[in-house]
Amino acid sequence: MSAKKVLIVLSSRDSITVTSSDGSTRQQATGFFLKELAQPLLRLLAAGYTPVFANADGSKPALDPLSDNALWFLSFTEKAREKELLEKMAVERNFAQPKRFAELRDQQLQEFAGVFVPGGHAPMEDLGVDTELGRIMGWFHEKRLPTAVICHGPIALLSAHSPADPDSFPYKGYKVTCYSNKEEITNEFMWGGKLPRCEDALKEVGCDVETPMVPLMPKVVVDRELVSGNGPTSADQLGEKFVEMLEKGVGNV
Repeated sequence: MSAKKVLIVLSSRDSITVTSSDGSTRQQATGFFLKELAQPLLRLLAAGYTPVFANADGSKPALDPLSDNALWFLSFTEKAREKELLEKMAVERNFAQPKRFAELRDQQLQEFAGVFVPGGHAPMEDLGVDTELGRIMGWFHEKRLPTAVICHGPIALLSAHSPADPDSFPYKGYKVTCYSNKEEITNEFMWGGKLPRCEDALKEVGCDVETPMVPLMPKVVVDRELVSGNGPTSADQLGEKFVEMLEKGVGNV
């Protein structure tokens, strides 16, 4: 196993389904959340790790337009740095052409020290039900390799869930945080309809979900090999903890 490769799992979708009160649906533009990808990525790069990006179909990941708002950043310089980072990843790494989940067999997975799933609403459309991703997440769980998820990224854990055998869910009983129902209400109000909720989905399969008392306050939770963050305000702290876990290695988290 290479001690210096980390798999970064992204959605292939660029929209999320919004359901209106009359039952009609529409697609709202979304994607990955800039800060939730960039800040942990900066931590990984500073520690000498090589990111390898992957999604279902190999398409270039879409940026969540909401995450491009200056309100999420301390300064224009910080925002510019994070956008430039992803431009650099598109040139120097495979961010623009991610590996497909189906390409990553056990032999390839052995090259990675851990896996990271950033948020944005896009993961709610595909990551929770992708069987190839379920195989991948199950592999990292079995090896007890550090696994980081943030915001809506924890929905990827559900990919390892078999409805035919509920007791087989590998993360049942794990403590985890995510984008909370309270926070999702703001998006529902803004977009004029109901959204699938990550908190509810995790609870339904047996995760012990912890969310901050005050929406958008930073929260990071560690349970065994899994570290989770609730949203963009937790991104840097999550990245720091993830790197710490990677440095400890297999079986020491």
